[in-house]
Amino acid sequence: MNQAKIGRFIAECRKNKNLTQMQLAEKLKITDRAISKWENGKSLPDASIMLELCNILDITVNELLSGEFIMKNEYNEKLEQNLLEMVKQKEISDRRLLKMEIVIGITVTLLYIILVFVACFAEISNWIRFLLISLGIIPFLIGIFFAVKIEQVAGYYHCEKCGHKYVPTYKSVLFSMHINRTRYMKCPNCGKKSWQKKVINK
Repeated sequence: MNQAKIGRFIAECRKNKNLTQMQLAEKLKITDRAISKWENGKSLPDASIMLELCNILDITVNELLSGEFIMKNEYNEKLEQNLLEMVKQKEISDRRLLKMEIVIGITVTLLYIILVFVACFAEISNWIRFLLISLGIIPFLIGIFFAVKIEQVAGYYHCEKCGHKYVPTYKSVLFSMHINRTRYMKCPNCGKKSWQKKVINK
C-alpha cells in the first residue's frame, strides 16, 4: 500500500468536507498530530477507526486503501489488489517479528548467563551476588514473555492432522512442548494433538 498516496487522498477528502485536521481529529477522538502523520504518509489509520474515518469522509474502505476514488467497474479489481497487499504486508510484518523474537531471546539469555557467571566466580559479597542473579532473572523472564507473545501472534500454526492454520492462545504456546518453532498442541479445528509447525502465510 502506498502510504503517501493514501495520505494525500485523506487530505483531499478532508478538505472537500471543509474540515481542518483538528476538527477531523475531534470527530475521531484522536490528536491532530495523528491526522498529520497520515496525511504526510508516515503512518496509516488504525483499523479500529478506519470505518468511522471513511464514514466521515464519505468514502469506502476500499477507496481509502487505494488512495483514490474508484469507479464501479474497477471496484472488485481494486478490492482484490488491496486484500493481496494487506496479506503481503502482514507476512512482511510477521517475518520481522519472528526475527525480533530471536534477537530478544539471544540478548536476554546472554545477559542472564553473563550476570550469573560474574555472580558465581567474582570476588564479591553475597548480597551483590544475589543482586546480580536477580538482575539476570528479571529481564530474562520479561524477554521470554515477549518472545513467546511474538511467536503466538506472528504467522500461524499448521495442524499436521487436518491441515488447519490458526493463531493459538498465549497459554497453549507457553505451556506446550516445543522444538524451535514446532509445538505439540491441540488443534482447535479437529481437536487432535500433533507437532504443529509455524508458518507465515495462510
